[in-house]
Formats: sequence, structure tokens, C-alpha cells
Amino acid sequence: MPIFMDRHDLAGASAADVAEAHLKDLNIQDQYGVKFLTYWFDHRRGTTFCLIDAPDVETAQCVHREAHGFIAGEVVEVALSAVEAFLGRIQDPTAAVATSRDMDAGHRAVLFTDIVGSTEMTSRLGDRMATELVRAHDALVRGCLGRRSGREVKHTGDGIMAAFSSTVFAVDCAIDIQREFHHFNLGSSEPIHIRIGLDCGEPVEDSNDLFGKTVQLAARLCAAASSDQILISENVCQEYGKTSVFTNGSHHRLKGFAKPVLAYRCEWLN
Repeated sequence: MPIFMDRHDLAGASAADVAEAHLKDLNIQDQYGVKFLTYWFDHRRGTTFCLIDAPDVETAQCVHREAHGFIAGEVVEVALSAVEAFLGRIQDPTAAVATSRDMDAGHRAVLFTDIVGSTEMTSRLGDRMATELVRAHDALVRGCLGRRSGREVKHTGDGIMAAFSSTVFAVDCAIDIQREFHHFNLGSSEPIHIRIGLDCGEPVEDSNDLFGKTVQLAARLCAAASSDQILISENVCQEYGKTSVFTNGSHHRLKGFAKPVLAYRCEWLN
């Protein structure tokens, strides 16, 4: 396939913004048969250049459009050997990606899923059938985690706890999960309904598990959510940025929290 270099004019963007956009491209590139080889960011001029292995310009632009909406203002075909000779590298700038606040070693978004009515489901269907439905839940959730760079921390019996270095990826993953279950339920005689809770902060990590207020709040929000609902904390809302997907901010009295906690519903069915 030909190699293209594109140019984005992103005045006001930070290195973290560009790194996150690049990660979003990488997340969906395989769907289009495209490979984003690397990128360069000039903070002073507010310009970004991407090096892309793609079948054509339109396909490369399509990935940008779906991943984050930053469409290139100019795209030119280039010779890979010339790019390497002039610029010296054609791999991802991993150090630059790590400068993002969301990629900080201590900062995490924590997500919990929970199957609604799992006890009743087991009583009605029996252990074997209920186990099969839990396995279906696990497969759907793990598929979404893989696409959004999430890490499964542990299985809770009727749900999964996961962690993300990127709050944006965590919210997008929660939306993906609910949409996957919606599609699953359209064709299933035994629908699976889940609820999801999300918070972000700096949880304590020990023995491959996470602890602390961030984990506790995410779990409590999950428990407080209704069927097919995503409840997110105020911190997640602020970090995600695109507030149009969040509605019905209200205070919730949650077990273990002395004061009511402000949480928002994430609208995913659109």
C-alpha cells in the first residue's frame, strides 16, 4: 500500500491531546486496513503530521473522522525511505505518548460492570444456563476492553472491574459495552442487562488489584445505576470533556460516603 503523510492544524492542542487522538486512531485502524506508523507534533506552530500506510487518502481520512474528528487539511503520498532518511524514525513516539496526564502511572479510570438481576437469573434458569450467560457477558466486556486499551483487574462473579490509563477510553468503552449488549439482546431469547459505574483518580495498586476511594466510588455508582445505565462521577465528566453525552446530573447517597455524591448519566443509545 502507498504511504501518506497528512497535516493537521490544531492550534491550542496539547501534546496530551495529540497523543490521545493518535491512540484512538490505533484503536480502530485494523477495521479499515490502515496502519498509523507514527506522528510528529509541533506545539509552537500547533501542527501535527501523521505517517500512514493506507490504501488511499479517503480511507486514512475516514479513520481520523471516526476516531476523533480531527480531519487533515492536507495529505500527500511520500516515499517511506525518504521519510526515514530525513526524519530518522518511523515508529511511534512512546515517550511523547507517556507525557499525557491520562497516561500518568498513578492516574486511572476505574470501571465496574454488573449483571442486573443475576441472583434471580440463576434461580430461574439454573446454574448451568446462568453460567453461560455470565460467560457471554465476560466475552462482550473483554472484547470492548481490548479495543479501548482497558485492563481487566478482576472478575466479581456477576461483573468485571477494569482500569484504564485514559479516562476518555474508559467512557468510550462503557458506551461500547452497553451498545454491544443492546445488539446482543435484540437477537437473544435470554437478554442480559447490565449497569456500569465509573470514577477516576489515583487508586492504590497492590498485588495486581486496585484499592481506595476511586475504586469504592466506581463500585457504588455501578450499584446505584439502573438497568442499561452508565453512571459516571463528576471527575470523569470533567476529564472526558464532551459533556453533551452526560445528562441528569444529580446527587446520590452512596454507602460509605458521608455526603451525597454528584453523578451523571451517560447517554449511549444514539
